Amino acid sequence: MKILVFTEGTLFTHQSWLGLTRAETVRRVRAGESPGYAGTVPIGGAALKLKAWEHAGAEIVYLTSRREPAEIEMAGKVLKLFDFPVGEVFYRRAGEQYADAAERAMPDILVEDDCESIGGEVEMTYPHIRTGIREKIKSIVVREFGGVEHLPDSLADLANYTAADS
Repeated sequence: MKILVFTEGTLFTHQSWLGLTRAETVRRVRAGESPGYAGTVPIGGAALKLKAWEHAGAEIVYLTSRREPAEIEMAGKVLKLFDFPVGEVFYRRAGEQYADAAERAMPDILVEDDCESIGGEVEMTYPHIRTGIREKIKSIVVREFGGVEHLPDSLADLANYTAADS
C-alpha cells in the first residue's frame, strides 16, 4: 500500500503558530501571514503516525506545495529533521497541477487537508484527479492544521476510514 501525504497544512505548520487554535492559524493565513519555510515544524505527532503506517507495511510518499528546487529540498530536510519515514517528495512540475503530481505518485491512499484557508476544495488535490484514476485512490481529508494523529494506525482501518469516523 502506498500512502501519499500532503505536507504543508496537513503535516507541517510554522513554529510561530504553535499554541494557536486551528481557527486562528486559518485566520492568519487568510489575512496574508506567510512566515516562510524556515521554522516549519510537524503538527502534533504526525511523524509518529506516518511511522505507524510504515511499520504496518505502507510505503509513505509526500506531496509538497513547493515548486522551487531549494524549497522542495527544504521540505525533504524538514521531513528528515523530524524523523518522518523516508519517501519520495512529489511536487508540481512546470505547467502541472497537484493532481498531475498525485497521478505520478499513484497512491492507494491520498491524505490531504481541506485547504480551508486558501479556498477549500478548489485548491485540493483529489477532486482534480482524472476520472478513472480517482476511483483507484482512497481520499482522506483532514482539517487544515488539524493534524493526522486522529487517523487509525491500522492500514485496513485507514483504507476504510470515513470522515464520520472522526
